[in-house]
Amino acid sequence: MTGSTSTPGAGPDAGSESGSNGPGIPSPRPIPGRDTCDDQLDNRCGYAVGALPTVYAEDLVSFRPAAPSIATEPAGLGVAGLPTNLVAAASVQHISGDLLGFPVTVRFVPAGFVFDYGDGATQRSASGGVTWARLGAAQFTPTATSHAYREHGTYAASVRVLYDAAVDFGTGNWRPVIGQVTASTSGHSIRIFEARTALVLASCAENPRGPGC
Repeated sequence: MTGSTSTPGAGPDAGSESGSNGPGIPSPRPIPGRDTCDDQLDNRCGYAVGALPTVYAEDLVSFRPAAPSIATEPAGLGVAGLPTNLVAAASVQHISGDLLGFPVTVRFVPAGFVFDYGDGATQRSASGGVTWARLGAAQFTPTATSHAYREHGTYAASVRVLYDAAVDFGTGNWRPVIGQVTASTSGHSIRIFEARTALVLASCAENPRGPGC
């Protein structure tokens, strides 16, 4: 007679040394499509999944756009009761540095202008205004950013620019910053004069004995 012995629970692969897990314990199978552990985004390979931070306006303390410029027409002067034209200028700016532990580029885009005329009046505008020459308009023509001062005197005008910001952490994608960043220019002096007119019947040349001649 001939016969054979078997071990309970053993299959055809029982006792195989390929898995090194002992008899009856199958070897671990690789994840489909992941034959090697080289995916840095898979924390099963011993790597942590990284995420870029959300950025708020208050995080940009060390990233400040340059102050805007401001000019008036006529140059630093005006007449009480007539429009004085204020024109501000600001541009798109890119500033690079480190933010929250990451190298970053911050982009600032002007989104609004707030004019303070120095006499208690303020006005918000989508743009910094336009000169009379560019409008093809005569002096003392009202514009979107002009202001008529009621009384003569010297006033300190200012402008505040509101910037929308975005950040690029080197990925080529701009991520919006929550909130707005501001930059201001102040202390622009404007002298307002009072113009007086008088009706006369004739000039002094025509009537040397007239009032004031």
